[in-house]
Amino acid sequence: MDHPILALKGVTKNYTSKTGTVTEVLGGIDLEVAEGEFIAILGFSGAGKSTLINVIAGLIEPDDGQILLRGKPILGTGKDRGVVFQSYSLLPWLTVAENVAMAVDAVHQHLSASDRAALARQKVELVGLGHAMDRKPAQLSGGMRQRVAVARALAMEPEILLLDEPLSALDALTRAKLQDEIERIRKEEGRTIVLVTNDVDEALLLADRVAVLTPAPATRIGRVWPVAMPRPRDREAVNDDAAFQGLRQEIVSYLGQLSAESGTEHDSAVSLPDVTPLDLAPLQAYRDAAQSAVEKRYLEFFRLDKVYPTPRGPLKVVENFNLIMDRGEFVSLIGHSGCGKSTVLTMAAGLNEVSNGGIVLDNREISAAGPDKAVVFQAPSLMPWLTARQNVALGVERVYPHASKAERRDIVDYYLDRVGLGDAKDKLAAEMSNGMRQRVGIARAFALSPRLLLLDEPFGMLDSLTRWELQDVLVDTWNRTKVTAILVTHDVDEAILLADRVVMMTNGPNATIGKILEVDLPRPRDRKALLDHPKFYQYRQEILHFLAQYDHGPGAKAA
Repeated sequence: MDHPILALKGVTKNYTSKTGTVTEVLGGIDLEVAEGEFIAILGFSGAGKSTLINVIAGLIEPDDGQILLRGKPILGTGKDRGVVFQSYSLLPWLTVAENVAMAVDAVHQHLSASDRAALARQKVELVGLGHAMDRKPAQLSGGMRQRVAVARALAMEPEILLLDEPLSALDALTRAKLQDEIERIRKEEGRTIVLVTNDVDEALLLADRVAVLTPAPATRIGRVWPVAMPRPRDREAVNDDAAFQGLRQEIVSYLGQLSAESGTEHDSAVSLPDVTPLDLAPLQAYRDAAQSAVEKRYLEFFRLDKVYPTPRGPLKVVENFNLIMDRGEFVSLIGHSGCGKSTVLTMAAGLNEVSNGGIVLDNREISAAGPDKAVVFQAPSLMPWLTARQNVALGVERVYPHASKAERRDIVDYYLDRVGLGDAKDKLAAEMSNGMRQRVGIARAFALSPRLLLLDEPFGMLDSLTRWELQDVLVDTWNRTKVTAILVTHDVDEAILLADRVVMMTNGPNATIGKILEVDLPRPRDRKALLDHPKFYQYRQEILHFLAQYDHGPGAKAA
């Protein structure tokens, strides 16, 4: 590359813990970025993506190597590099205009007061917040606050815009809208942009090139792909593009290869004891009478409504939700934020009262929570002072009171092994990463041997690469149990990978089932094989099209 605007040559960075342990984070990064180029950097959780952005920004010093901006070494921070982080860090007592004006006043002191005010206003309008100039952060949504952070970075008029996973904390619809906003800014501003992300689709929609980091430790650039697809790139239309499908499949396969090389097979050294949970040992007469009906109509939602009281009167969130599931079926619920997915799930769990209609599980109407309905939430709610083994044992001891101590311990160890925590059973929950804690939550749910497994966006707080790994863990564990399961998700690929049917919900209020997609893909499922299957992108397109119809606000459907 002739005369790159940014060049990294052999950049390394180590961290030393309080105990003197040295961790090599960056193991020699080599990368060149052309002026006006948009490059996306993909990496696993803990691979040093944020460290890399901070080094380029001049917020931390590398231990070795060079970072050159227009051929000159970078020494500390500078107005030539604007940074947008995952958390927006706005000053809550200042308005939108005042938050952006702070950056303008700090960087452009040579301008007159009126010119600085005009520049701040122009950048706020550029990100679509001209109507919210006088609002304070508490009056803004998460997506709007992130737009303010982007405007603040752009107000510095940097030569390079550095984006450190700026959209990862947002819901899927807001994330999509801000991706469109970033693309518009790229087109109008023409700036060089370096985006760190864990989302393959986001990288392919926005970037000119995609660079993949190898897993920790000693992260390096593994491979780089040029993205030759013409702009603008429509997220629904590219799904039908053979070039997009091929490139996406290459990158996903490479990431899977890297993950496999750095991971281990999740086998168990113990056998699962043949013991029956207390709640799943009904009277023989009941079991005999129920057997034939249970297999085919194991779980039924009948004319389900949920109404909440509000100061303006009753608000019907879910209306006339009807669904019948067979024993062992896996259903995904998908839809935009606020469409009532989690409301349906919590009613099925017995955690939320049904307003009208009913839910019948295994010939019994659900009226209260219990261990026969295991729930995995977005945050696993572990006891932080207990170990992984102790957290799982809490539930196991309750549902297997007649099992021996050794049998209960084997149940705990078996599922912790299966979710890849064989070496971390005695680690405190407080010392675990989010991904590890969620593994404990999954192990705890399966260890209860529930009639119904309910998963409420269980991977929503995780980066997409950790999501993939835990989806595979979930698939593997579910394949062994075939427990009847419902998953609430925003992730289209996740919905297809896991489910026998994808249930698509219309927007709330008065949300209901808009469409049901039968997923006719062979089991057991493998992510790589899934991407090779001719029906996968057809299913993906059907769901994306449905979601695109309902992205115009509550209850609305696009024309």
